[in-house]
Amino acid sequence: MTGLHRLVRGAAPVVTVVALVTAALLLAFGESPLLRWIPHPDVAGMHVDFDTFWHSARALVEHGPGSSAIYDTGARLHNLNPPLLTVLLAPLGALDALTGYRVLTACSVLLVAGAVLAVCRELALGRTWTLLGLGAVLASSPLHGTLLLGQIYPLLLAGLVAGWIAERRGHPVAAAVLYGVTVAVKPSLAPLLLLAAAQRRWRPFVVGVGSAAVATLAGVAVAGWPTAWQWLAMALAEPVGPTLDNASLPGLALRWGLPTVVGTVLGAVLLLGTLTHYARRTARYGTVLAAGTDPGGTAPFAVLATGLLAAPISWHNYLLLLWPGLLALVASGRPGDTRRRVAGALFALAVIPVSWADLWAAGNPLSPVGHALYTAVLLTTWWALLRPSTGGIAPEPRRDRHSGDTGEPVRPGA
Repeated sequence: MTGLHRLVRGAAPVVTVVALVTAALLLAFGESPLLRWIPHPDVAGMHVDFDTFWHSARALVEHGPGSSAIYDTGARLHNLNPPLLTVLLAPLGALDALTGYRVLTACSVLLVAGAVLAVCRELALGRTWTLLGLGAVLASSPLHGTLLLGQIYPLLLAGLVAGWIAERRGHPVAAAVLYGVTVAVKPSLAPLLLLAAAQRRWRPFVVGVGSAAVATLAGVAVAGWPTAWQWLAMALAEPVGPTLDNASLPGLALRWGLPTVVGTVLGAVLLLGTLTHYARRTARYGTVLAAGTDPGGTAPFAVLATGLLAAPISWHNYLLLLWPGLLALVASGRPGDTRRRVAGALFALAVIPVSWADLWAAGNPLSPVGHALYTAVLLTTWWALLRPSTGGIAPEPRRDRHSGDTGEPVRPGA
């Protein structure tokens, strides 16, 4: 056992306890918890992300397909999402704003709970870890923030989980389609599509990119062709978010008074390094995932984490999308081992409420450390998700350098 391994193994339970105590104190003495404000009827003032989505969906419903009206609605915030999202949310635009928000919130809770339960069942985690995983996500600050603001991360989570399960069950093309459509809804997740190329699984790679392109164009065709340029102009002009809950490396650089390009470069290095890591394992063990490229089933989420670290804006609420990877991390370990301890610590850190930001006033010498919490959580999650690719199943170097890309589980060396 290396010194680093011993340090992490001993520190993880301490972090878990400190995180839970911190969360309890903040919930008891800090600002009102986010859950309290979810029923609030002021959609424009409290549920601002949904308000933006609803105005775009309403414009599409009122003006009809091809109207190109979805980005000029007078909403409080700019809609930085592609036209496809507005098309998908169009049924909510036929409702009044408050009813639409309540429908989305109910669906979001069901999607998150269903996704976590589906992952636990696929991994055969057992009752204890299934309850822990479900309880942790339902108690997490990212979920509460997502529900309060009316964000779309539960929809993205459902798409990612569906693709991940299809991959595990030997349907890489179906998985690629699901991943591609999910990326079309939220293009900042696009690094996920590069994993198949790194693993030399060319058919899923082409299908994934093609699905993303087709879904994007379908959204533009329905919403109106000018919306493509409107969306690109707004998305490219959006600055790096300076607030503490922007977990990306460019966001941390901005809070620390550094050029944001420093964070962007570091994030790009992590992304390229992660893809290179999987490419090297593929060259050694072949393209069959269970035989060495991704025995723990965490590779898609490790790549997603690097993409979030490199993006200009990655809200802490994005952590919801990495939850299946953390559950796969649990499944790749044994009772009481370091992997499960790290996963438990990350679950606990996610419970800390957003009132954490109130502790770090300007001029406090510890503020730079406090400002790094969410980025540190995302970095640690990436590191933890990367580890099972070098463990779990003990692979042997492949003998056949022309392995297929079916993704069928096989015994190591088979």
